Amino acid sequence: MTLASMYKTDYIQSLDQHSQTNLNSSWVNAKGAWMTNVILICIIKIFFDIIPGMSNELSWTLTTLTYNVGSYIMFHAVTGVPFEFSQGAYDGITLWEQIDGGVQFTATRKYLTTVPIVLFLLSTHYTHYVPSVFCINLVVTIINLVAKLPSMHQVRLFDINQKLDNGTD
Repeated sequence: MTLASMYKTDYIQSLDQHSQTNLNSSWVNAKGAWMTNVILICIIKIFFDIIPGMSNELSWTLTTLTYNVGSYIMFHAVTGVPFEFSQGAYDGITLWEQIDGGVQFTATRKYLTTVPIVLFLLSTHYTHYVPSVFCINLVVTIINLVAKLPSMHQVRLFDINQKLDNGTD
């Protein structure tokens, strides 16, 4: 694929993306979406708390792990749109890159970046700063946060989520 055809493809894809509302990412700005995120974390925490023999420290660690891994998969690992209203306009970008049309530092993006940090701080406090648990929580939180950095916008590491080139223009 030549540079000119790549530019043409990117330009056409950009026009397609801005031609209609993206139903895949518009829900994060909907009324109640932020509270739903908090409720989901509480449900995860309660689920781990009701397991017999589960300590509070392990419950907080598993809550942090579950939330961070789940949100990483949801926002950063899956590309495209699960339904075909967009006709392939978003096939090469993740949900995080689709939020607010890719504009950085919006209120929604700040909120979704703050949640893992607050959850990390809570889990660190309630696990009594045990070094091994702290390291586990820190690693999963950092992986989740690095993917949210503006410098990582449309960057694919280790060929994960690489846009497939089928040789057509």
